[in-house]
Amino acid sequence: MKGITLVAPPSPIGQPEMDALIKINTEWISLVPYGFSRGTDNPKIRYNLDRQWWGEKQEGIETCIALAHKNNIKVMLKPQVYIHGSWVGDVTFDNEKDWQAWENEYNEYIHFYAKMAAENDVELFCIGTEYKLAVQQRPEFWRKLIKDIRCYYSGKLIYSSNWDGYDKIPIWDDLDYIGISAYFPLTDDKTPSKYTLEKKWKPIKKKLAKFSRRNGKPLIFTEYGYLSIDKCAWRAWELEKGVKQKPINEEAQANSYNMLLETFWEEEWWGGGFLWKWFPAGMGHEGYPERDYTPQGKLSEKVIQDWYGKSRLSISD
Repeated sequence: MKGITLVAPPSPIGQPEMDALIKINTEWISLVPYGFSRGTDNPKIRYNLDRQWWGEKQEGIETCIALAHKNNIKVMLKPQVYIHGSWVGDVTFDNEKDWQAWENEYNEYIHFYAKMAAENDVELFCIGTEYKLAVQQRPEFWRKLIKDIRCYYSGKLIYSSNWDGYDKIPIWDDLDYIGISAYFPLTDDKTPSKYTLEKKWKPIKKKLAKFSRRNGKPLIFTEYGYLSIDKCAWRAWELEKGVKQKPINEEAQANSYNMLLETFWEEEWWGGGFLWKWFPAGMGHEGYPERDYTPQGKLSEKVIQDWYGKSRLSISD
């Protein structure tokens, strides 16, 4: 999957935005309509709101799907819950009543998008992203959710685990792919070299290969990305803090993207991934695109274009 995560644009987009993706040999896009929650304080999930950007509302999502399909680009629909000041991986509850309330909310939320995926012939649907504790503690809820979605959705299903907990997820057997947000911290070198990155990836790749083969499923990087700043191959979640003040380093980003793709490209158990992230027509950024994960207009853009232009070993669709 030669994939790019398309940031939901605030305004409508059209063919020029697809042309920009085609230019770098994109074959898949990931669309991420956010829902909003207060987490353990209140399980309510708000989504498809009038105040959300065009690309996160039903009209925008369906238009983006249609545009992609018109250009022979496949789609992963990846609804994701955002909790201000917290992380969905920490969501847990002390009693059955609260768990039931959360499950009812999440069930309604995810079925809204799963039905949209079915109605628009979306090829891949992600049932959840980084719900670390909730998946471990409530596996039967997730198994039933998967079973119910399969009643009306004929595409492939995936779950996106955080990089540090994929081996603790109990529901891989029910899904078509193993999904990982691949922000593995590798090195805190300002500009990591090919040698260092290759060395750091080696034990991680070995572990991932073993895990994929043991589960009998291809492994997909549902997200992978590097900021264009010093030390970008380190802890991305920490680097994001105060990112506007950090030194720009396009070489570090380009080296990191290049070695990730070189490391996994010909592995038959690796099904590709979705680069995080791309701003259509430059829209949707948070004020620091020159430091953000996007490769647009940077050394990394040519790296992605070259790799996505290569053929590779195929996996089962």
